[in-house]
Amino acid sequence: MPTVELTRNNFEETVTSSKIVLIDFWAAWCGPCRTFGPVFEKAAERHPDIVFGKVDTEAQPELAGAFHVTSIPTLVAVRDRTVLYARPGAIPPKALEELISRVRAVDMDDVRRRASGSTE
Repeated sequence: MPTVELTRNNFEETVTSSKIVLIDFWAAWCGPCRTFGPVFEKAAERHPDIVFGKVDTEAQPELAGAFHVTSIPTLVAVRDRTVLYARPGAIPPKALEELISRVRAVDMDDVRRRASGSTE
């Protein structure tokens, strides 16, 4: 599946209607962003069940601000509307694949229990 341009107009709907969303915060002038872009695009092709979204921080500063993005590229992984990963820096293909595997493996029931403070 190709990547999706995320804007303030489609962000909420995309994140709430998708099980897993990986978000690449980037800008055209950013060298590391241009290096990471093709890695992100190829991963999107390999994982059609995941939404791979791109947020241009120059065009969507409010989205970058909402995620406290201060350095780009920043990669954010959201599963079931919960941020599981948010880190700056371009990562190599193998590390991205490992991250995707870890996000898929997370026990979301456990995450919700911990977030609610439940000890059951």
